[in-house]
Parts: sequence; structure tokens; C-alpha cells
Amino acid sequence: MRAKKIARLVVTLLVIYVLGGVLLYGVQEWLLFHPEALPRNHAFAIKQPYKEENITVDGKRNLSLVKFEATGPKKGLVLYFHGNMRNIERYAPFTDVITKQGYEVWMPDYPGFGKSTGKRSEEGLYKDALLVYELATKEQIPEDIIIYGRSIGTGIASYLAAHRRSREVILETPYYSMHALARYYFPIYPVSRLINYHFPTNEYLSKVRVPISILHGTEDEVVPYQQSVRLKKEHPHLVLYSIPKGKHNNLSEYPAFNKALHEVLAR
Repeated sequence: MRAKKIARLVVTLLVIYVLGGVLLYGVQEWLLFHPEALPRNHAFAIKQPYKEENITVDGKRNLSLVKFEATGPKKGLVLYFHGNMRNIERYAPFTDVITKQGYEVWMPDYPGFGKSTGKRSEEGLYKDALLVYELATKEQIPEDIIIYGRSIGTGIASYLAAHRRSREVILETPYYSMHALARYYFPIYPVSRLINYHFPTNEYLSKVRVPISILHGTEDEVVPYQQSVRLKKEHPHLVLYSIPKGKHNNLSEYPAFNKALHEVLAR
């Protein structure tokens, strides 16, 4: 009798485990991306001086790109790959500290975000990054291009830096890999087989031959600070700027963050 109860319990737990895995697989896109689409005629609520471009990709979909003007003499260009929330409007204010140091900032929206259309995929995100880079090199030499990634965008930025020349790479709140981040949240599942996005940041950084700077809050509640510590251990040449008590979405409120970013951009 007892054996039957144990067997039923095991079966029940197994069913729950399998259903949990199916649910995780089904909602992963929702967990990773939180886009807000905008109509093509939408006027961006952006305070900084900017120019907007809408690029037709593969003859059928739109890639929205906003170019924030540098303040004063232009020193270079920053390709900024933003996080997973809303669209360019959300991240526009964070470019102010960069443009004030003489850098123009180009920020593309991902498919489904803002005015960018099409279906998202890891390969597609990489292709869009390469396209934006090629456009940038028509205006700026690679040695004056900085690749910047924030949160989900750090994997895209790392890929681009591994495959194209630049002056340096800046990663804000990066993850070691999407596998490592998923294992942190779902340790009982074989996440490498369940997730569609891999973003192996660590692997890409091993191919980067320019300076790499990481900025990460020690109390990040979304991407654990230890993810950056792990990257630092495996890539001793990179510089890790730790922001004491900083969380995931408020680093710009800390003087230590702005000081570090100013230091990196002033090199």
C-alpha cells in the first residue's frame, strides 16, 4: 500500500515537472522580451536632438534606428543595444551622458519593438546588429566605434564585437550566457535544451581583442552580479566596475556609475 502511494507521488511529481518544463518552453519569449510596438507615424517622445531612420530589410520589414546627436565636437560613435523593455523611447534618456562626452549614439529597435517589425530570433538580432554596424562604418572608422550593450543587449553587443572591429566594448549588467542565467532561475531543468536564445556572451568575449568594460550593480535583482564576476574571472583583461548597492534598472542614479562611464569614454 505504501509502495503504491510512493509510486503515485513520484508520478504526480514527474507530471508536474514535465508540465513545468512545457510551460517554461512556451513562455520563454514572454519572459525575455517585453516590447511595445509603435505606429509608423508615431512621434518619439525624446528630448535629446535626434534623427530617425527607417530601414527596409529583406524588402519586407522595417528596422527602426534612432541617431542621437553628439554634444560639441564629435569624438566617435556608440552603437547602443538596449534592454528588453518597450522600445527606444525608454532608453533614450540614458544616452545623454554619452552624447555629452562628444559621442553620437545609434540605437536600433529589435523586431516587435517600437517601429521595428518582423519576427524575432537570435540569428535575426545578430544580422540586424551587423547591418547597423555596416551603415556606421560608412560614416565612422571602426577605431572610433564603441559597441555598447545593456542587459539583453549585452549578448548582441558581444557577438558584434567578436565579429567586427571596434575601439572598445562596454557592457552594462551583462549575463555570462543565457544558459547560465536560465539555470540560475530554473536549476532543476535542462535549460540548454529548452531555450531558443543562447547568447553565449562568455564565448564571444574570448574572441574580442579590444578593451572591455563591464558595469554592474552589486544588488542586481534581474541579472545577478555574480554573472559579471564570473566573466571577469575567465577574462582577467576586462575591467569590472562594481556599483555598490546598484540594481538592474537604476545604475544611472549612482555617481559611481556615471564616474565609471565617463572614465571609460574619456580614454
